[in-house]
Amino acid sequence: MTFQSYPLDQQVPAGPADLPSAEAAVEEEADRSGVLDVLEKIGSVVVPAGVTLYALLYMGFQQMYAVFGITPEQAGLDQAVLLGRLLGTLIPLLLLLAAGIGLLVGLAWLLNLITRGWAGRLFGALRERPWIVAVIAGIWAGLSYLGFLSYVSAGDAEQLDGGDVVFAVVLGVLAYVVPFRLLRRRSVGRAGMKVLIGAFTGIGLGYLLILQMVFGAVDVYKTGRSNTLLDTLGFQDQWATLQDSGGKTLYDGRWMMLLGEFEGGYAFYDCDRMTTFRKFSESTILVDIQLQPEREKGFTCGSLVEGAKKGQ
Repeated sequence: MTFQSYPLDQQVPAGPADLPSAEAAVEEEADRSGVLDVLEKIGSVVVPAGVTLYALLYMGFQQMYAVFGITPEQAGLDQAVLLGRLLGTLIPLLLLLAAGIGLLVGLAWLLNLITRGWAGRLFGALRERPWIVAVIAGIWAGLSYLGFLSYVSAGDAEQLDGGDVVFAVVLGVLAYVVPFRLLRRRSVGRAGMKVLIGAFTGIGLGYLLILQMVFGAVDVYKTGRSNTLLDTLGFQDQWATLQDSGGKTLYDGRWMMLLGEFEGGYAFYDCDRMTTFRKFSESTILVDIQLQPEREKGFTCGSLVEGAKKGQ
């Protein structure tokens, strides 16, 4: 047996015992890069969707308060308030999205287990074919138009049918398949495609959100009751009776819905007369304020309007 000597200032080469630690370091680095890659992919879709939702949320508040004949500014809503309400809306959406993704991952794992790995290999082969990925992305972009089509058709008192779905799919294939295929050639283009998909998703969800906000506002206008979506968006289902500065009861002590406050003036909705009005806050006292008061079954607004019509 021979031994090799090394100078004192020369490092001894790593032996077999040092190899596991080196492999562990490589695996740890790979795990870190994998986590960052996943976060990057999630952010490239969620951030554009959130930005487009924020842009459309203001439009939704405009349409919602237009039901009562005022603007969001007259109800005291500024950009800071809208941002806070957007975050309150995104949290439930993210919870639903996380649950949906988890369910899909579980089903994919089960399918791959049943097919003994064939499903995973097939999915990997499809991902390597850019045309197939471009077609799927184009169909997804086309389906995002259904939110806008629903918004437009609701204004015309119409509902979507199978023809609208086919139109959206064909539009997505014709308009976006080739551009998405060209974007798949480079890594920058692939990242840009993810941003576009996130933006399209946010636009589709945004128009559906606007539609539901308007429907909810119409229900409040007719029945005086808010729904869960409007509560999530921070809509004030707040009622009070009014007095003047001298303590005199106004409007026969009827309940008024407080829509908001802006520049020293309250905005109220008179459910019985189905009208909106403003009063100076200095000369108005709110009495017996309640959030989401209990209503008798079958309650609707407009009782004084119907009585005035019968009197005529």
